[in-house]
Amino acid sequence: MKSSFFKNLGPISFTKIKEHLECTPINIDEDSSFNELTSIKNLNKKGLSFLIDDNISRENIVSNGAIICSQSCNRKFKDNNPLIIVNDVHSAVAKLSNIFYRPFTFDEIESFDEPKIDSNCNIAESAVIENGSIIGKNVNIGAGCYVGCNSIIGDNTIIDCNTIITNSIIAENVYVGRNSSIGQQGFGFAISNSKNIKIFHIGRVILQAGVYIGSNCTIDRGSFGDTIIGQNTYFDNQCHIAHNVIIGNNCIFAAMTGIAGSANIGNHVMTGGQVGIAGHLKIGNNVKIAAQSGVLKDIDDDSSVMGHPAINKFKYLRKYKKNYA
Repeated sequence: MKSSFFKNLGPISFTKIKEHLECTPINIDEDSSFNELTSIKNLNKKGLSFLIDDNISRENIVSNGAIICSQSCNRKFKDNNPLIIVNDVHSAVAKLSNIFYRPFTFDEIESFDEPKIDSNCNIAESAVIENGSIIGKNVNIGAGCYVGCNSIIGDNTIIDCNTIITNSIIAENVYVGRNSSIGQQGFGFAISNSKNIKIFHIGRVILQAGVYIGSNCTIDRGSFGDTIIGQNTYFDNQCHIAHNVIIGNNCIFAAMTGIAGSANIGNHVMTGGQVGIAGHLKIGNNVKIAAQSGVLKDIDDDSSVMGHPAINKFKYLRKYKKNYA
């Protein structure tokens, strides 16, 4: 991914990488260097990526550059693929993410172009709009708001008071409620030698047209991809959306819904209050999830579920009636 929100410190030499990783190179010259650390989807010939999922099929791997992987994944690649074999891919990525990227410094942000703000906007005096940002027509930004460098906010959007927008692209006709935080670092980390290592997230948050976000909500940016909220999707107050979540169009999430990282949510999904959805799950279209349900597995299209763990609504009600009648 070509990120305009963070400083890319590449190219990084393989020699420097070896200083941080215990690894075995395959088809990699000692004098090699890499321009970026990114997802396989966005990998180019001068880039470095990673494969964490040992269960992925060989047919789903398209490799243009070097890959960090485990010994068990080695067989999934062609004989001439450049590979870096490690024992723990997750911790290797965590370490390298902090070598390849860092936030822009204050001086670097000051060197960017001044914000482009349409003359019809209404921006409170106490709001901070950093350089490089683009603010569309008829945008309202309330008191105490902070819009980070290079953010984009589309026409007719309202950012209510004391809200933070960073690393984000926001389309037209969006509402973001008070005290919300959009685009912050996600809760991604690895554990190496009993020590926590933070994964530096270089992704973005993309809010498509007509999204409504209530007060005190948090939507984390992606790690090496984007967190995407589809058109006309509505969030009640106090919802949390983790890194790399993709949500479809016209969904409704009641208060205190929490969705863990890399979950994929379809169109027209509805959740009651305090629903929790585990990471990396796929929730189909037209799914309804009752309040306080805990979703621990994929849900097919047109399903209604409830309970913890969430099961078919009618099965749950029959079980409840049998046990408590």
